[in-house]
Amino acid sequence: MVREWDPRTAPAAEIESFLDAINSVLAADLPEDPLWENGMLREYLCEVMPGERRISWVAQEQPSVDGQPGAILGHVHVLLLGDIGVLEVLVRPAVRRSGLGRKLISTAARRTYQEGFRSIGVEVIGDTPAVGFYETLGFDREYVETRSVLRLSTVDWTALGDMAQGIAAGYRLEFCPGGPPEELIDAYARAKAEVRDVDGGDLELRPSSYDPQRLRDSLGCLHRRGMKPYIVLAIEEKTGEVAGLTEVVVPAQHPTRADQYDTIVGQEHRGYGIDRAMKARMLFELRTAEPKLSEVQTWNAQANEPMRAVNTELGFQADREWYEYGADVAELVHRLDATG
Repeated sequence: MVREWDPRTAPAAEIESFLDAINSVLAADLPEDPLWENGMLREYLCEVMPGERRISWVAQEQPSVDGQPGAILGHVHVLLLGDIGVLEVLVRPAVRRSGLGRKLISTAARRTYQEGFRSIGVEVIGDTPAVGFYETLGFDREYVETRSVLRLSTVDWTALGDMAQGIAAGYRLEFCPGGPPEELIDAYARAKAEVRDVDGGDLELRPSSYDPQRLRDSLGCLHRRGMKPYIVLAIEEKTGEVAGLTEVVVPAQHPTRADQYDTIVGQEHRGYGIDRAMKARMLFELRTAEPKLSEVQTWNAQANEPMRAVNTELGFQADREWYEYGADVAELVHRLDATG
């Protein structure tokens, strides 16, 4: 049974069933990743940025004879933002190859089409059955990133301290738990806007924030979803401008593994050791601020050799490829209808 699902009002038992489903997928597809916890999971599934909408469906077993709700077997949601619908899909390994994943995607794609969106995209983890599944449905691979993971137990903290100090004169680093201070929001957004097209080709399935108000909205949304942001800024002392920044988010849903977001250095400030120093300083701060944290994961475009080299210096180990796939919504709906 596939039905539209509102996690905001769903019974607590269904949230727990969703958690069990996602952990069954992680155990099968990403066995070295930490399992999720029910830390603000409902909020994680509900909260969106202004101007965005998330529509969700679940596939669920029939209720038991005593009236208890059936287990969630699969889930899909589509996040409608800009001119694209972004899918997230999970199907318990025990019921894969039953047509359930296809039915979930067909349901979400049809709604995306009805809502007037032309494109649909999805992130796909390399070396999992999802790769062949989406390609069979006609999705095209548009972008490739490499995920890398740093285990804090392997860090040489003495060497890392040297890296954190290895920034040219005329710059200083500032640690900002929770987000940049209001007086630096404009400069922060300008720094991000300057390099927004540096990689090229990204479908923007994880869109960044390039203007001050959207940045404020983004930080507020992260907090509401239980995802605590930490920022390290590099400030050019003579101008007070943001020369560089790096962002890490610690989710309540998997608090032992943090997500590295953007690391940016302005064009005119490159070559002064800013990127390495910011990321090293961040790791020192996280060790104190988040004592449960044991790992940090990050994603980089394969063409971004300078940042991949910095990550290697810090001790990150390449893990697996991460793909972004896209499709024309109308064509996808037509294919799914034609093939049953």
